Amino acid sequence: MKLNLRPYSKTTFGLSLGMTVFYLSFLVIVPLSALFFKSANLGWSGLLEVFSEDRIQKALWLSFSAGGAAAAINLVVGFLFAWVLVRYEFPGKKILDTLVDLPFTLPTAVAGIALTAIYSPNGWIGKYLDPLGIKVAYTPLGIVIALVFIGFPFVVRTVQPVLEELPKELEESAYCLGANRLQTFSRVLLPEIWPSLLAGTSMAFARGIGEYGSVVFISGNLPGKTEILPLLIVTKLEQYEYAKATGIALLMLALSFSIMLAINFFQSRSSRRLG
Repeated sequence: MKLNLRPYSKTTFGLSLGMTVFYLSFLVIVPLSALFFKSANLGWSGLLEVFSEDRIQKALWLSFSAGGAAAAINLVVGFLFAWVLVRYEFPGKKILDTLVDLPFTLPTAVAGIALTAIYSPNGWIGKYLDPLGIKVAYTPLGIVIALVFIGFPFVVRTVQPVLEELPKELEESAYCLGANRLQTFSRVLLPEIWPSLLAGTSMAFARGIGEYGSVVFISGNLPGKTEILPLLIVTKLEQYEYAKATGIALLMLALSFSIMLAINFFQSRSSRRLG
């Protein structure tokens, strides 16, 4: 039986493109346009006044620095966790593999309450750290831990399938040619997993800078100390300062988009160079 396989026609392409643009407009472009129009009420002078406010600048720095620190931790720990799940067999492996997805399914507010209960001065772990002068709850450190928790699965689930597809013969061949473990990792494994590792870290970072539910409890929302941008936006909305809230959201959107665009550009260049 001979199958009649024809290339996609221009009509099919046009229909697919039209549906894609429609859904993209409905889900992304229209809401973002509303944000821009709402921010326009402030004017350039109003936007500059919002951006120059000391409280907003501190919240901005904390949001991106905590998100970056959590993403860096997840890059290392997530890779090691994915490596263990792929390369080793041990009792309870399936349970551990299932637990990786827990931050995906757990409501972020519940995660925040749980982390606060664990790391507060009277918590299970906090009561041992407090006498040592290590405070986690209601500090930037607590925010980083919360962002590590919610971003961890992104790195593991992005890197894990790539590691599963890598044949062990690649490593064995490198060892046979005289390469040590570090050389095998840097010259054989890393070029293969780097795009997925960077993609997972980017998603963890993007999720972290916009996170609200898990942070609101463990941070304490102290202005100038543990207040991040999403919390500040909610605060402005509660105070009926809608124009300022949209201005902060616009700033956050512009910076996030610029950073993600730079990361994607770097990832694309790395993939072409390594491929």
